[in-house]
Amino acid sequence: MTEPIGRFSASGTIGRGLQEAPILRQGLALTWLLAAVGAGGRVIVPIVIQQAIDRGLDDSGSGISVDMSFVAWCAVIGIVAQLIAAVSQRTAIVRLGTRSEQALNDLRTRLINHIHKISLADHNEERRGALVARTTSDIETLAEFFRWGGLAWLINGTLMVIVAGVMLAYNWLLALIAIGFAIPLFIVLQAVQRHLVKAYETARRRVGDMLGSISELVTGAETIRAYDAGDMLLERNNELVKKRSDAQIRGGIIGAFLFPLGEVFSVVTIATIVAVGVGIGPGGGLTSGALIGFIFLTYRFLEPIAEFTEVLDQTQTAVAGLRRVLGVLDIPVEPPPPEHPRPLPAGRLDIDIDDVTFAYRSRGVRTGSDDVVLEHISIHIPAGQQVAMVGATGSGKTTLGRLIARMADPIAGDIRLGGVPLSQVADADLRSRLVVVAQEPFLFDDSIYANAVFSKPDVGRAQVDRLVDTLDIRDWIDSLPDGLDTRVGERGDALSAGERQLVALLRAGIADPDVLILDEATSSVDALTEVRTSRALQHLAEGRTTIAIAHRLSTAARADRVLVLDHGRLVEDGHHDELLTADGPYRRLYDAWLAATSTT
Repeated sequence: MTEPIGRFSASGTIGRGLQEAPILRQGLALTWLLAAVGAGGRVIVPIVIQQAIDRGLDDSGSGISVDMSFVAWCAVIGIVAQLIAAVSQRTAIVRLGTRSEQALNDLRTRLINHIHKISLADHNEERRGALVARTTSDIETLAEFFRWGGLAWLINGTLMVIVAGVMLAYNWLLALIAIGFAIPLFIVLQAVQRHLVKAYETARRRVGDMLGSISELVTGAETIRAYDAGDMLLERNNELVKKRSDAQIRGGIIGAFLFPLGEVFSVVTIATIVAVGVGIGPGGGLTSGALIGFIFLTYRFLEPIAEFTEVLDQTQTAVAGLRRVLGVLDIPVEPPPPEHPRPLPAGRLDIDIDDVTFAYRSRGVRTGSDDVVLEHISIHIPAGQQVAMVGATGSGKTTLGRLIARMADPIAGDIRLGGVPLSQVADADLRSRLVVVAQEPFLFDDSIYANAVFSKPDVGRAQVDRLVDTLDIRDWIDSLPDGLDTRVGERGDALSAGERQLVALLRAGIADPDVLILDEATSSVDALTEVRTSRALQHLAEGRTTIAIAHRLSTAARADRVLVLDHGRLVEDGHHDELLTADGPYRRLYDAWLAATSTT
């Protein structure tokens, strides 16, 4: 991935994330203030207890007397403080939760839009599955952090800071003892937590291995029985089940240390504070109420530490996810949009390719070691001409088609459409005038009609029906069980390769472009589908500038002009009959194609 490792530290990643999500910064100070009020309310209770003991109880006489009015006021103050703290803390949680969800929604939307705008080369380099993961699992990791880890940092972090300040105000020596015990407690719990995470990761892997083995036993039952391999595979499966059990037990044993470790440290800390506090005594300015209040404060201070050990791991995971998200956002938009777009002229459009050279870049940035795919290509295609581009695999014909459609920009040279450089044409204007039918067209899991009109949802069924007749594919549509309402399946799997091409041509006809670029499917199709496809393409190409990236040379034979590419260079340019007579590269390609098709 294009993850800026080394470029962003953890703090730098968080700072950059706040820049990318400005809504998260809005009102952050007020949210922190509300969290502080909530934490302060929880700290008031130990202070009230201390005051009630020191000032509400009097043991100077023959017995202990209680000032009930003062104790009652202390109770009222404690209750009011708790109510204020609860309301403030809940408001802070709601504010953080709302802001974080809004910020993550904006970030996910920006990320999806950005992925849609980066070049196809970057799509291939980043792997589409990884790009999907950035918008799903990585964003969800951030969401989980805000639902729990972010709240822990906000509420518990503020609480610990306030409690530490109050403890220092009570008695600096006892405060240092509490903090001194808290540091090794945090270190030990984090180490145990790290081992626990590894143990449960191992357990999850063991579960996956076990489920995979069980799935093989069930789905491969016929093969297993045919080769009498059941005993061997069952033994392997039982071993995987035992490994899974051992991993779960080890995780449980490690996890069992967490709670008692925290309790042991708490007991030792409190015992030490009591011993030292008694030693200080009233002579050192430490009253009985102050010592009891300090014990309550110590518990308040130690409580969040065990949770922080888990929060720290979640924070590291969230920072790593945010770093990967920022890495995708840092991928430059290619091709870049024009600063001052020029409109395309009305009417049919010609194409001028002027000394174009192109190379796919190496990972990261373009270097001199990049493989050149096209070299010094110069072609003029008059408006309305039907051109076929042919060549061996890797000759650069598909790449040239992508450059004409401005899926990428050449590293040298220029391409003009209707006299306007492509780099100066707004993308919306270009896509409304030029359509590409890919070699493997993507179809949505919907009906043929929905796939045909997805770019123009306002097109009515009557117009689609007329186009079906115009493309002369009515017989195919009528042969389908539900006609235009026939569902194509996921990615069009319910249709053959040739039928998917027919849907793509119908979609292109709905778009009604002035320039059509067709990358023919290489998959073999039956003779009837090939006839339908050729017939539909012929009707669709009428009156349009058409470039067919031809894999079947029967297409080239019907074209007005044939361009032959070889190793990134234009080696022949002419009509089919002329090129056959010339006995050059095209003749060799044609003879090889005839030989291949005659033996199949």
